[in-house]
Order: sequence, then structure tokens, then C-alpha cells
Amino acid sequence: MFTGLIQAVGTIHLQGKGVLVEPPTSFFPLVLGESISVNGVCLTVSELRQKVFLADISEETLKKTSLGEKANEQGFVNLEKALRLSDRLGGHLVSGHVDGLGKVVSINSLSNSWNLKIAWEERAFSKYICNKASIAINGVSLTVSDKKQTNDAFSIAVIPHTWLNTSLKHLREGEIVNLEVDLMAKYAESLLADKFAPSHFKETIHMNSSEVSKDWLRKNGY
Repeated sequence: MFTGLIQAVGTIHLQGKGVLVEPPTSFFPLVLGESISVNGVCLTVSELRQKVFLADISEETLKKTSLGEKANEQGFVNLEKALRLSDRLGGHLVSGHVDGLGKVVSINSLSNSWNLKIAWEERAFSKYICNKASIAINGVSLTVSDKKQTNDAFSIAVIPHTWLNTSLKHLREGEIVNLEVDLMAKYAESLLADKFAPSHFKETIHMNSSEVSKDWLRKNGY
């Protein structure tokens, strides 16, 4: 589990069946087998070398994330070590399991911030976004400033500190990014889906108003 508060920016390269990541020296020491968020993707350190670490990467990860593309161009990636239970949660809970990909629609430099407009590549994930919701973009914990009503897009306001200390400053229009929605939204959907499943409605739809009582409401979670 991670917080989305980036600790370092490194570079990534393809290496055999995995990736080789070169972080700044301040990111060390690392331990073999520990989890590292690499551009929002949870990877396991499989080998340590001088100034670099290697991580295995599955076909599923290459298919569902932008890591393969980023490694091909030897690009910059955001790095974060796993959260300790004693750490402060300055961002939000980020699992490192990417939900989907987005495309950078526009990047606008404002007087005190940068405005990023991102569009989901898969429409199904747009339902998890609302104004002021948390979202991880390439592993960075950010807040949705505006959800667009068309083309499944949303905007993010990025403050100067975040812009300068993450790989967001290297983004280009049209670039693909890793997106992870707030875990709480997915848990809420799962709980409500069970509670209001068709079978539940089937049991209650034929009730008349006289049968709706405090006991019935309490029994059904109201």
C-alpha cells in the first residue's frame, strides 16, 4: 500500500523479462523483495545492483499499464516505497493496482498551478470520478478539480511543489498515463451492488405501503 506522495523520480529501461529502474542515490537503501510503486504500478524488487534495481513484469502489467511504453523510451517514472503502518497518510490510500489508462488531453500553465485535463481510455471507470475525489495519476495522489460531462474527462490542479518534484512535468499532450481510482469508491460500489441486487428487489418490490415499518427499514439497512 502507498500514499501517492512521490519520494523520487528515476528512469526505467527494459531488461530481459523485466525492467531496470535507476533511482537517485537518495532513494536507497532498498531490500530484495520489497514493494516499490513505479509510476503507480506496484512492483517487487527482484535484484539489486549498484545504483539500480530490477523488477519482474508480467504480460498483464505490460498490457494494462503504460510501463512497457515508458521503458521503451527510457522515460522518467515516479517512485515511492511502501507505506509503513506508523507513517502519516499525507495523500490517500493507493494500492499500486492500476484500474485503467488515461490520455493527457491538455496541459495549461496558470499563474499558481498547472491544469491537467485527462480522458479515460475506458469509459467504464469514469463513474468512479467526482469533483474533489482522490485519484492517482502515474502514482501521484491528486484531487479532481472538475469532472467533465462529455468524453469521460476530468481536470486536475497541480501545485508547483508536486509539479517540480514528480515526473508530471515531463508529460506531453496525447501521452498515456496510469490511473487508479479511490479504493473507497470501489468498495462502496461492491457493498451497494450486494445490498441492492435484483434478488433483494424481487423480495421487496411487491410490498405495499402498510408493510413498510421501522423494523422493516432497520432490517434492510435504512
